[in-house]
Amino acid sequence: MAETIVTCALTGAGDTVGKSPYVPVTPEQIASAAIEAANAGAAVVHIHVRDPETGQGSREVALYREAVRRIKDSGVDVVVNLTAGMGGDLFLDQDDPLKPVDGTDLVNGLDRLPHVEELLPDICTMDCGSLNFGEGSQLYVSTPDMLRVGAKRIQELGVKPELEIFDTGQLWFATKLIEEGLLDPPPLFQLCMGIPYGAPANPELLATMVNMLPSDAQWASFSIGRNQMPWVAQSVLLGGHVRVGLEDNLYLSKGVKASNGQLVERAVRIVEDLGGTVATPDQARAQLRLKERAHA
Repeated sequence: MAETIVTCALTGAGDTVGKSPYVPVTPEQIASAAIEAANAGAAVVHIHVRDPETGQGSREVALYREAVRRIKDSGVDVVVNLTAGMGGDLFLDQDDPLKPVDGTDLVNGLDRLPHVEELLPDICTMDCGSLNFGEGSQLYVSTPDMLRVGAKRIQELGVKPELEIFDTGQLWFATKLIEEGLLDPPPLFQLCMGIPYGAPANPELLATMVNMLPSDAQWASFSIGRNQMPWVAQSVLLGGHVRVGLEDNLYLSKGVKASNGQLVERAVRIVEDLGGTVATPDQARAQLRLKERAHA
């Protein structure tokens, strides 16, 4: 049985900064959280950046540059996974759907990648479709045309795309990208469960989605909130990798706020209690066939 890769999603872009003192905001805080997660057993850290003044999610390349530099300068070995999902937010006026309102940050597929082009991380994410994002009139927009353009550019850069799948139709489309030669083997899937209104956190649905994956796929899954740790077990039992972190859940137990390192420690214990072995960064690189120059 292959080693289980633990990914820690450090901060995300959601409205969580005021809800926990542990959510990192500045590049220095994000880098410190990455180092903490790596020392706790995470082989991969998934990084968003935030505006240090407002705490809101950002696409500013300089913020990514500083966070990644601080991680590399620390000497801690960890696989860097940068989000490329920012720039897909569309908020509509309920009375005039053709009118975008405050909060909209919608750009084309290539304009979501400047930080990836400059920093050449080991991995970057691709959100493989559009969906209603929670209540109200917010959409996440990622069209087939956007995804094909983005996938081609990521392939040219030699960065491994992590295919973030929020529903079964997105998984269907991701397999089309593979058929079209826009993704290099082995494909890496992240099955994202419990996000309203994508795929619900249902173990039977997870098993169905796993059965839909290409035979050579590497995959992980996660669920948000209180289902985060049960989903570690679900993933391991189905033969997958795992993701935890403050992007998806703020609590270690009911009423007890967690740090990223504490969430990783709990995930590591679950993997090992189920008879698994947690992957080192080098083992993760080998399994995912990451480019050698990305580690240099």
